Amino acid sequence: MGMTELLNDTQVAESLSRLPEWAQDGTTIVRSVEFASFPQAIQAVNRVAEIAESENHHPDLDIRWRTVVFALSTHSAGGLTAKDFTLAEEIDGVVDALA
Repeated sequence: MGMTELLNDTQVAESLSRLPEWAQDGTTIVRSVEFASFPQAIQAVNRVAEIAESENHHPDLDIRWRTVVFALSTHSAGGLTAKDFTLAEEIDGVVDALA
């Protein structure tokens, strides 16, 4: 399966089972992270921005003081693709490195 082909419900569920911090919200997967400080939250966002830019796949970000909500969906495909779950894993790695 190609990276930008829409995943079916079973594939989404299987992918989410490997990402316990993420939840499906319609055609998006989301994770909320509370960091120790505002600068740490911004550091995480900056690292994720670099990864996202290199992959040309950009999350929606909501920054509220030290809480960041990451939301992923492949807008060009109209839903969830393997690209979203790959980036979610990379976001988890950034979060884990800063925790």
